[in-house]
Amino acid sequence: MDELPLDQVRTLLAVVDEGTFDAAAAVLHVTPSAVSQRVKALEQRTGRVLLMRTKPVRATESGAVVVRYARQLARLERDARAELGLADGRGEPARLPIAVNADSLATWFLPALSRVPQDPPICFELHREDESHTTSLLREGQVMAAVTSSPDPVAGCSVRRLGLARYLPVAAPGFVARYLGGDLASCLRRAPVVVFDRRDDLQDAFVRDLTGSAAGAGPVRHFIPASQGFSEAVAAGLGWGLVPEPHAVPMLAAGAVVPLPGAGPVDVPLYWQQWKLDSPALSTVAAVIATAAADSLRRA
Repeated sequence: MDELPLDQVRTLLAVVDEGTFDAAAAVLHVTPSAVSQRVKALEQRTGRVLLMRTKPVRATESGAVVVRYARQLARLERDARAELGLADGRGEPARLPIAVNADSLATWFLPALSRVPQDPPICFELHREDESHTTSLLREGQVMAAVTSSPDPVAGCSVRRLGLARYLPVAAPGFVARYLGGDLASCLRRAPVVVFDRRDDLQDAFVRDLTGSAAGAGPVRHFIPASQGFSEAVAAGLGWGLVPEPHAVPMLAAGAVVPLPGAGPVDVPLYWQQWKLDSPALSTVAAVIATAAADSLRRA
């Protein structure tokens, strides 16, 4: 295999983005048959199945590699046209897809994006995902950058440490009196707990570290998939939880929650991973995010 034909690569990307061969054909202004032929030719050229013919269509592991390559080509082409002063034929501003965890979104990340210069304009497309899973979106080529808890770089990406996101183990005063009157480790195995979603392992890891065993938090779990709603659920007494420090501090000051007796804070390291591209838009955003993280997150 000497090269990957650009028309076939772009067609594969269109199919993944649009979800069907027919929709991709409409975007590319060709027939569905032409789209199918291009994808098949690319699969024959690479010797791999690149798409799962589901509804919507999904890229295979090999297909994700080609999709990531296609997005990088599109980004480089857009940047080159901008530097040459050539108008984008579609009249679209630069689009920057970023994966970020909900707690960063609810605290420091959005104010950081507001500092990004908008000349030329940049459109942010944010994908919310748990910080331990945002790298999967990078690996699949869905995003160009991600806030993640993983220091291990995805292939083709660079890594920059941002800082520590601090979480405070807290609960409503009435909850502590009712459920946490004895040994904390034993109580947390039985007491109701608030978790973000089924991927959220923060509370379980906290209990495992506290007890030194494989057992996590208790079986009574309230799933609250919103950062502000999570904090409010803890304050309402639904369960204990690890609340982001920026949310927990005013709640503690107001007496809405109290610290879990004898428990210290939990620090989660955050990193910025991005494609290794000489992209002005990506470099500008990365610099702003690094500065905002230095102001907002704790240092090691």
